Amino acid sequence: MIDEKGAWFFNTGRSYDAYKRFGCHKMSDGSFSFALWAPHALSVSVVGDFNGWDRQNDKMHRILDTGIWYCVCDNVKEGDCYKFSIENQDYSVHMKADPFAFYTQKRPDNASIATADCKFIWSDEVYLKDRKRYNGKDAPICIYEVHLGSWRKGLLYRQLIDTLIPYVKDMGYTHIELMPIMEHPLDDSWGYQVTGFFSPTSRYGTGYELKMFIDACHQNGIGVILDFVAAHFPKDEHGLARFDGTPLFEHHDFRRSEQRDWGTFMFDYSKPQVRSFMLSCAMYWLCEYHFDGLRVDAVSFMLYHDYCKAPSDVLKNEHGGSENIEAMAFFKELSDIVEKETPGALLIAEESTAFPNVTGDTKKGSLGFNFKWNMGYMHDTLKYMEHDMRGRQHKHEYLTFPMCYAYAERFILPFSHDEVVYGKRSLIGRMQGSYDERFMKLRLLFLYQYTSVGKKLNFMGNEFAQMDEWDFKKSLDWNLLSFPRHEEMKRFSRELNRLYRAYDALYTREDGWHGFSWISVDDRENCTLAYIRHGDHGRSLLCVLNFGDKTLYDYELTLPPDTLAIRLISTNEWQYGGTGSCAFDRLQSGKDGMVKVTVSPLEGCVYELIRQQLCCSKLT
Repeated sequence: MIDEKGAWFFNTGRSYDAYKRFGCHKMSDGSFSFALWAPHALSVSVVGDFNGWDRQNDKMHRILDTGIWYCVCDNVKEGDCYKFSIENQDYSVHMKADPFAFYTQKRPDNASIATADCKFIWSDEVYLKDRKRYNGKDAPICIYEVHLGSWRKGLLYRQLIDTLIPYVKDMGYTHIELMPIMEHPLDDSWGYQVTGFFSPTSRYGTGYELKMFIDACHQNGIGVILDFVAAHFPKDEHGLARFDGTPLFEHHDFRRSEQRDWGTFMFDYSKPQVRSFMLSCAMYWLCEYHFDGLRVDAVSFMLYHDYCKAPSDVLKNEHGGSENIEAMAFFKELSDIVEKETPGALLIAEESTAFPNVTGDTKKGSLGFNFKWNMGYMHDTLKYMEHDMRGRQHKHEYLTFPMCYAYAERFILPFSHDEVVYGKRSLIGRMQGSYDERFMKLRLLFLYQYTSVGKKLNFMGNEFAQMDEWDFKKSLDWNLLSFPRHEEMKRFSRELNRLYRAYDALYTREDGWHGFSWISVDDRENCTLAYIRHGDHGRSLLCVLNFGDKTLYDYELTLPPDTLAIRLISTNEWQYGGTGSCAFDRLQSGKDGMVKVTVSPLEGCVYELIRQQLCCSKLT
């Protein structure tokens, strides 16, 4: 039940478990309590199936001058639909869904649903105990991004336990990232225009069944990341917009509240109640559903008041700058709470600017995120791969420039859903050339991603070369796996995950140049890169990638002296759809460190480096 102390915490922006007091809760005597923040309302009533939707029956009362309304109803049954009937200052009456509702009707209906707290018995204690290790900066993290509605059309949370989890485990991914599964009215938004911030969408089943899915993921050693929308909300009549007849969750000035690109309102983080609401929302999913992290959407829109806005639409901060000071403070507070309450849970920023110190320790001035999507890497790499082979030598910096800032933040390298929609085509659709050449280029692209500095993320379908652009209205084209090249691409993706997780050189030492050495960086004429990834246990890897259309015969590289290089993988192997003409199985450097390697067009290969002295000592 809400009390003056709970109201005080909420109104001062210090509440991160407001969902335990606000909204609808079943009490020990079987009645239901309702609590709502609507400070400018003249009156509020609870209406629903239980009282004929008559606002005269169950009126709420104010808790002093807190702006919070409260009542207890003894005629409510589990499963009853309800809303709040709010009388505004102009005496008009509007029906609003419960901002804290735990369950909501499926579109096109939008009422909140009264539910009791179903005590789910979790079986993931072992996973959660080790989560800090699984999610650490020196852990192998390869994420499979999924839109549940179109991975396989029509599957529910229960069915995904027997389909999605075995698939992800077999493919070797460490984490699943779910695109937003909070209740949303419009399928076309993919979940990014949320109206039920505490409601798992009923499109795929109940919240209890979602917990079953996450628990099963953990029992199979798979982490689950939630795509979390903290920037904005839609203008739907039943939602948060002008909630009590005034701009409540949004700013009163349109220059601060309007996001014209999306047709939505931005959250106003200068209000302590909004901070309490969103802190509680984040912690609700981490604590109650055991999600292993939040990928925060559209962070750039939150950090700047002028991001993607015309100058006339910008209201500067109190110092005359464009930074959103209150949103920055929100991120820092969220990071500190997550670290304290859910150790090992991740905060990941989708942030596309050069805003400094997004990742790192808040005590050192950082925003507190664990990782940041490297959008620059994604765009530059895909630009290069799309470019005609004949002019690639003039675009070489697209490959090398990301290493200039690779250690500025802790990065995730994403090939996400945003890169396979809106006419951009699928990843393989963006490759030029013959049928086989496009597959060769895609394998080379993935090898480059997996050997570059940063954690990995791929959107569903990328792993088997989905041909068509992603369409959320239908399933992925799984029938493609009956064609050899697609099955071979899937096999290659699986092997990349295995290789990535097997060699710590590919996921440790990602905080400085002690983990990376260029061997060939400026050979733009041959469109070639060569570099070494250094591991913590002496298992270094040599990576040679020929992005050109000519075979490189006796290509000279300088390795450490007296080093044996054993090939681990080549993109040109038969089993992955290549020609079988692969780089040498072994290379041996002498006292001068010189080796010569022959690399086929569009071939990438990875070698394990073994110092000769170490080899000899093992033999003796």
